[in-house]
Amino acid sequence: MKFLWPQMLWLLTSLPLLVAFYVWAMRRKRKSALRYASLSIVRDALGRGQAFRRHVPPLLMLLALATLIVAMARPLAVVTLPSEHQTIILAMDVSVSMRATDVEPSRLEAARAAAKAFIANTPPSTRIGIVSFAATASVVQPPTNNHEDLVEAIDRFELQRGTAVGSGILVSLKVLFPDIQYDLRSYNPRGDVQRGRSLDAAKQDRDGPQFKPVAPGSYPSAAVILLTDGQTTTGPDPRESARMASERGVRVYTVGVGTPGGEIIGAEGWSMRVRLDEEALKDIAATTLGEYYYAGSAPDLAKVYQTLNSRLVLEKKETEVTALFAAVAAALMLLAALLSLVWFHRIA
Repeated sequence: MKFLWPQMLWLLTSLPLLVAFYVWAMRRKRKSALRYASLSIVRDALGRGQAFRRHVPPLLMLLALATLIVAMARPLAVVTLPSEHQTIILAMDVSVSMRATDVEPSRLEAARAAAKAFIANTPPSTRIGIVSFAATASVVQPPTNNHEDLVEAIDRFELQRGTAVGSGILVSLKVLFPDIQYDLRSYNPRGDVQRGRSLDAAKQDRDGPQFKPVAPGSYPSAAVILLTDGQTTTGPDPRESARMASERGVRVYTVGVGTPGGEIIGAEGWSMRVRLDEEALKDIAATTLGEYYYAGSAPDLAKVYQTLNSRLVLEKKETEVTALFAAVAAALMLLAALLSLVWFHRIA
């Protein structure tokens, strides 16, 4: 446990002095009582139980005082509290590679089932939006509390060619920040925007002169869950898109679905091996202070979404618990007063 004002804990050193004073006062009182009666008469009058009871209220008061001093030091504790996330964007890959069956019954069907379970376990106070991406990205369901609309949107997914992970992130940010500007044009392997525009120029157009970046992961009201199974083949550089999310404090939690070796899929005379680019997804999560999760099977994917639900709905936070200690101290004082009143018909 940590304390905001740990110097106040030095007051605890006064407690042994109070105990010593109490012992001295009791001995003095006993000597005074012996002037008027023999020791045997005093013992008979008090009895063993009565003699023990008279120490209980002072002991409770001592514990109350110790608890109050700890409260004055403003203690911090890690507790599980409801998350501040009010909006969650599910950005889901609908590229042709999602029909691969290395995750049964297929990557897409497993993703659909896991996403529906995630939605069902999300509290009504949390709004969920859905973005699908392949060669480009689009909003298939704006953020809503209506779980039926979300499920219907997931059922409407249609597979398309191409994988633009960066577009999925940018469109998700557009849902959260409608005023944001972005460029969905492709990047070449060196990271420069095509058509002769530099990254710095694109960044200036996109953000505007008044934009001020915030600390990564500092935006508490929303988060993005990005699910994909393949490598980026078109669209903006995912690393640049992740930086945009990071500059706005939005965490992106990435989920990679598929097997390490991938699978060869094809149709109408073409074929390709679809592999998972884990390093890119880890970089996205690290840049935004999110987390990366790997799902190699349908049960794994379901567990990932369960973990994300717990992670985004209930979070462990370091919180000041001064009020709790103060309440305990007040309860101990009240109990000491009541016992003293019941046993000795006075508050002392």
